[in-house]
Amino acid sequence: MKFKFKITIATACLFAFGCTPKSQDNGITISPEAGSSYKTGDVVNVQAHAAGSKPDSIVYLLDSVKVGSKKDTTVFALKTDTLPLGPRVITAKVYTAGKNQDVSTNIVLLPAKAPVEYTYKVDKVFPHDTSCYTEGLLYEDGFLYESGGGYLTPPLGQEVTGQSSLRKVDLNTGKPVQKVMNDPKVFGEGISIVDDKIIQLTYLEKIGYVYDKKTFKLLSTFTNNVGIEGWGMCFDGKKLYMDDKTNRIYFLDKNNYRQIGYIDVYDDKGAVNEVNELEYIDGKLYANVYKTNNIIVIDPKTGAVLQKIDLTSLYPEDKRAPNADVLNGIAYDAATKRIFITGKKWPHLYQVSFVKK
Repeated sequence: MKFKFKITIATACLFAFGCTPKSQDNGITISPEAGSSYKTGDVVNVQAHAAGSKPDSIVYLLDSVKVGSKKDTTVFALKTDTLPLGPRVITAKVYTAGKNQDVSTNIVLLPAKAPVEYTYKVDKVFPHDTSCYTEGLLYEDGFLYESGGGYLTPPLGQEVTGQSSLRKVDLNTGKPVQKVMNDPKVFGEGISIVDDKIIQLTYLEKIGYVYDKKTFKLLSTFTNNVGIEGWGMCFDGKKLYMDDKTNRIYFLDKNNYRQIGYIDVYDDKGAVNEVNELEYIDGKLYANVYKTNNIIVIDPKTGAVLQKIDLTSLYPEDKRAPNADVLNGIAYDAATKRIFITGKKWPHLYQVSFVKK
């Protein structure tokens, strides 16, 4: 039910700033060329050029924050060790005779290292309800909690795919022991447990649901205007993480669900888009990439992809049941260190271990 989003946040940024450095009528230009890529740790040689005049001083800003200054047009060395990944805007304020002119360019900062390649081994196989179009999955107190997506009364342009639900599932049988149906007009998405509450996102409806964890009683709803759509969600004990079909992961306040920050997900090649179902495991974010058989491990501080796990042979596409869809669903049992993987309408849920290639 999700649609591919071709323009990344980084690409949109580059479109916004253009493909070449901005210049003023007085001939002021700046290097490096807009859209240039650098790796974390690289030094970016920034230089403003003022044709036909000698500046009194040049102040350099990164994303509107001053990072240094020069008395002339010699190179300013911008260090990238602690900068966030993704598009960064560099501006030079060129002061001449008491007046200043601004000139800007932009760079894209990528991780210094390629993700470490991992594979997996299956430790155990459990049954999974093939009627559940898995969108959110987590494990707590001996049970799986699962959000199943679908429209019973779809909006214009969407298909009838069945009613969304929130479930508490017996791990050993795959059957729900508790279940509540969503409004037939909404498509249920990622879930998280915060204290005694379950938070559930919706796909296009910009609504979030808050349930009592024990009774599944709907306690409240909230407007979710964070991001383009509602996709995956997880909780680290302090804040919520949410993604929206791009390469951006938002941080949400656990009490009011408002945005308090974000990271952009990049590997050494560029933005990793369509980050989907999320799980927080031992200080890292695990996410499946939509419509792929890959799970990536993300540094929650920088957005860098640290590891990539290939699960192509877990439930091969050419051997899947007709109704089975893509891999989607990561759950973690923190007490026993077990990791569970499944997919949309898959007949099995797999307990797996990840192994370096």
